[in-house]
Amino acid sequence: MTTAPAGIITKTLEDRALRLFIVLSAFFCVNAVLAEFIGVKIFALEDTLGIAPLQWNLFGQSGSLSFTAGTLLWPVVFLMTDVINEFFGRRGVRTISWLAALLIVYGFVFAFAAISLAPAGWWVKAAESQGVADYQAAFAAVFGQGLWTIAGSLVAFMLGQLIDVAVFHRIRNATGEKHIWLRATGSTAVSQLVDSFVVLYIAFVLGPQQWPTSLFLAVSTVNYAYKMLAAIAMIPLIYLVRAAIVRYLGAARAQQLRDEAAG
Repeated sequence: MTTAPAGIITKTLEDRALRLFIVLSAFFCVNAVLAEFIGVKIFALEDTLGIAPLQWNLFGQSGSLSFTAGTLLWPVVFLMTDVINEFFGRRGVRTISWLAALLIVYGFVFAFAAISLAPAGWWVKAAESQGVADYQAAFAAVFGQGLWTIAGSLVAFMLGQLIDVAVFHRIRNATGEKHIWLRATGSTAVSQLVDSFVVLYIAFVLGPQQWPTSLFLAVSTVNYAYKMLAAIAMIPLIYLVRAAIVRYLGAARAQQLRDEAAG
């Protein structure tokens, strides 16, 4: 084994920046994949919080605040995107975004493969005591999301990520190192405006349900409003995570990564 000059890391996995990128990427991808799979459940926000339905009224449509369960995780994905943008730049975000998209497709391929397997006779009725008359039908309903929904989610996700990274760096170039909250929230505001409308348009307007324009606009607007409120609420966490990363890497190494990311 050769002796490296002082200060040079001889083992790849001893590089704290690499370890950080692996951890952030893993957390980003698992949240993105989980959001897609649990997104089949729609929950009522007011009932969950124990408050009276707000009954929003937009574009001639009204209703309670209902969201997919995946919305619980997307704010974490936004946070991870902003942090990776800050320290690893465009290339880092694009790499993990394509990786997450491939993992989502991989997950759905095997979900559909599992659905197609012939169920054991005893297993079909295994949860009958819990009110599930047909376990196979329930499994297929939960994991067998429609292809229009999957396509809409993937297209919207990738568009949103690519727009996010572009807007983030435009704001960063204009403001320099200042105003982390502005580039994080501003990039989310633009990217999620596209994401919120594209996913529902592909899944429910172009798809077999063929929503009317008024319903599409109303639901998309409500979803976008939720995402923006979540993004604003996450601002303090962005600063906390950034500070923790600087402590982990050391001020000099953290500044080096930020300079490279901005280039």
